Amino acid sequence: MTIHDFMAKVAAKNAGEPEFLQAVKEVVETVWDVYISNPRFVKANILERIVEPERVIIFRVPWMDDKGEVHVQRGFRVQFNSAIGPYKGGLRFHPSVNLSILKFLGFEQIFKNSLTTLPMGGGKGGSHFDAKGKSDAEIMRFCQSFMAELFRHIGPNTDVPAGDIGVGGREIGYMFGMYKKLNNEFTGVLTGKGRNWGGSLIRPEATGFGVVYFAQEMLKAKGLSFEGKRVAISGFGNVAWGAAQKVNELGGKVVTISGPDGYILDEEGISGDKIDYMLELRASNNDRVKDYADVYPNAKFFPGKRPWEVKVDVALPCATQNELDINDAKALVANGCICVAEGANMPSTPEAVEEFLKAKLLFAPGKAANAGGVATSGLEMTQNSMRLNWNSEEVDAKLHEIMRNIHQACADNGVENDGFVNYVKGANIAGFLKVANAMCDMGVV
Repeated sequence: MTIHDFMAKVAAKNAGEPEFLQAVKEVVETVWDVYISNPRFVKANILERIVEPERVIIFRVPWMDDKGEVHVQRGFRVQFNSAIGPYKGGLRFHPSVNLSILKFLGFEQIFKNSLTTLPMGGGKGGSHFDAKGKSDAEIMRFCQSFMAELFRHIGPNTDVPAGDIGVGGREIGYMFGMYKKLNNEFTGVLTGKGRNWGGSLIRPEATGFGVVYFAQEMLKAKGLSFEGKRVAISGFGNVAWGAAQKVNELGGKVVTISGPDGYILDEEGISGDKIDYMLELRASNNDRVKDYADVYPNAKFFPGKRPWEVKVDVALPCATQNELDINDAKALVANGCICVAEGANMPSTPEAVEEFLKAKLLFAPGKAANAGGVATSGLEMTQNSMRLNWNSEEVDAKLHEIMRNIHQACADNGVENDGFVNYVKGANIAGFLKVANAMCDMGVV
C-alpha cells in the first residue's frame, strides 16, 4: 500500500472532516518510512488502527436559560487512544466545535502526550456551546448538564479531561462539582482545577511557558537565546499570557498580541501591567483586542489583520488552528524571522509549514512545542494521586525538564541528511514509536 492509497482509504471513512484529515496526513507522511520498515508494525496494521478512535461519544446537552427557555447543544468526547495511559485531553466549548475538529485535536493529543513521557493516552471533547453573553448561572447549568452525561464515560484511571478554549477554571469547577455529586467521590478526574481543591500551581501559564522553553532549546542548539529578541505572539488568552510572561523573563521583547478583530503592535513591549491587562481582556469574553490600544494609547491597533507582517526574530502563534497561512509564512521569512514555535494546535497551514521547512527555519509543531499544558496536567494528576501539592518552583522545574526532553527526542529523530533538524518529522516519529510499540505489545485490541 502507498501513502496515497492509505490516505484515500482514510478520507473515504472520514468524509467531510478536513481538519482531521489534515492532521492525519501530516503524521502519516512523516512516519511512513519508519512504519513500512518495521514488519512488526505492518503485521499489526498499526497505522490503520492508530487513525481510528477507540470510541466516539456523542450526546445531547439540554439546559435552561435565565428566562426559563430550554436549549439543546451537542456534546462530544473522542477517546482516541489509551495504549500508554488513560485518555487525556481538553474540553472545548466554542461555536466552531464539530466532530472533525475534535478528532483532529484528539489525534494530535496522542503524540503530544506520548512526547511528554508521562502515562497519558489521547482524547478530546467539548460542545458548540457559546458562553458569550451568557450569565454565570446559565454557564453553570450548561456545565452541569454536560457532566450529567459525560461522568459515566470518564474517571481518574479511564479518561481525565482538562480545559481548552472556552473552558477555564470556572467551567472546570462547575463540572467537577457535578461529577463529585454524581459519583460521590473526590478524585483527580479533571485537571485545571482550582488551586485550593486539587489544582496545580502554574497550570494556567504552563502551555505558554512550555512553548517558550521549547523555543529556547531550539535557539540554544544554534548558540542563540531570547535575550534582545523581538517576539510576535498571536492570541491574548492563557497561552499567549503565559508565553509573554516567560519571554520577558528570558530577556525577550513581546511586541504583538491579537484577537479576532485584529492585532496590537506595541513597540514599547508588552510587559509588566500590560501582561496583567491581558487577563482582563480574557475575562471580558468580548473577543476584542482593540481595547488594549484604548488603555495603552502608544500601541497601534490593526483591524482585521494578523501580526505576522511585523518584523520579528521569533513568532509564537498561540490563537487557533490554521491562523498562519503561506503568505504569513513568506512574510515572516522575508522579514528575517529565525524561529517559529506553535503555541496553539495546528495554527500553521500545511503550506505555511512547508514554507518554513524550505527556508530551513527553526520550526516547532504544536504537538511538541505546546505540550507543556498537558504535561502540567499530568503533573496535576500525579499530585492528586499522591495527595500532595508541589510549589510553583517545583512544578516549573519539572515542566522545564519535560520540555527539554521533548526537544531532545524531536532533535534525535528529526535530523535530515544535510544536518537540518526537521522538528515536525522528529516529533511525529518520536511520538509514534512509543504508542506503536505499546499497541503491538498489547495485541490486537
